[in-house]
Amino acid sequence: MIDISLFSTFDLLGTVAFAISGALAAMSRKLDIFGIFIIAFVTATGGGTVRDILIGNNPVMWMENTFYIYLISIITFLAIVFRHKINHLKTSLFLFDTIGLGVFTITGVEAGIENGLSPIISIALGAITGTFGGVIRDILCNEIPVIFRKEIYATACIIGSLAYVVLYDLNVDKDIIYIVTSLIVISIRLVVVKFKIALPSFYIDPSDVDTP
Repeated sequence: MIDISLFSTFDLLGTVAFAISGALAAMSRKLDIFGIFIIAFVTATGGGTVRDILIGNNPVMWMENTFYIYLISIITFLAIVFRHKINHLKTSLFLFDTIGLGVFTITGVEAGIENGLSPIISIALGAITGTFGGVIRDILCNEIPVIFRKEIYATACIIGSLAYVVLYDLNVDKDIIYIVTSLIVISIRLVVVKFKIALPSFYIDPSDVDTP
């Protein structure tokens, strides 16, 4: 069963957003229905699975609560049925990926704090939970993961996670922390993409490398 709280609502919202993101990515690469479901599933559960493994939460969340499997299956089916009604596929993919990123960052930091881990580890868990679903999705779709490119992706999670830890230490109401943290991550992601802000990247020209 899923408890009704703002945290569980955000968790489900992140699952739905990342499932749609994965399904859209799979359909844009013309995968079959099984491939679409697998990509949607790993996108929605990948970050949480890695997080649970790292903190020793066994079984991982989707094995312990099969509601996630049913939810992702339904969302994938709806994404396939209404695929022609989703205009501007690339924009939709970015939007749902950004929502999932912001929401899952919260669940990662929360897991670290609840397990008594240090702030820096909790922040790392927030970034891992928010980004690793997308990393697995991109790898399976034969793409270089966004987290490894110039786009500010994981950095947004880290800033949001840091805000969560600071607000938590200030004893701010948790519901407010959830909302503020997710909005920070989502806002940063939207702003950096709109204004094309990126981290520096470095390149070595193969012709400049000495070969034996």
